[in-house]
Amino acid sequence: MDENYLIALVRARMPFGKYKDWYLTNLPVYYLEWFAREGFPEGKLGGQLATMYEIKTNGLDEILKPIIRKNR
Repeated sequence: MDENYLIALVRARMPFGKYKDWYLTNLPVYYLEWFAREGFPEGKLGGQLATMYEIKTNGLDEILKPIIRKNR
C-alpha cells in the first residue's frame, strides 16, 4: 500500500454523522460494519472507510500506530 495513502488515512476525519470530526482510525468497528452492510459512500471517503474496515476487522490496527505518531 502507498505510504501517502496511509498518511492521508490517519489524518482523515469523519465529515458527518454521529462521529463527525472523529479520526477515521478511531471509528468503532460496528460503525464500519454498518457501512460495509449498507454501502460505503462514493469517492475518497468511501475508499478510506472501506480500508479502515479491512484494517480493523483483520486486527491490523498496529500497522497504523507508527504512522499516526509520525503524521498527526
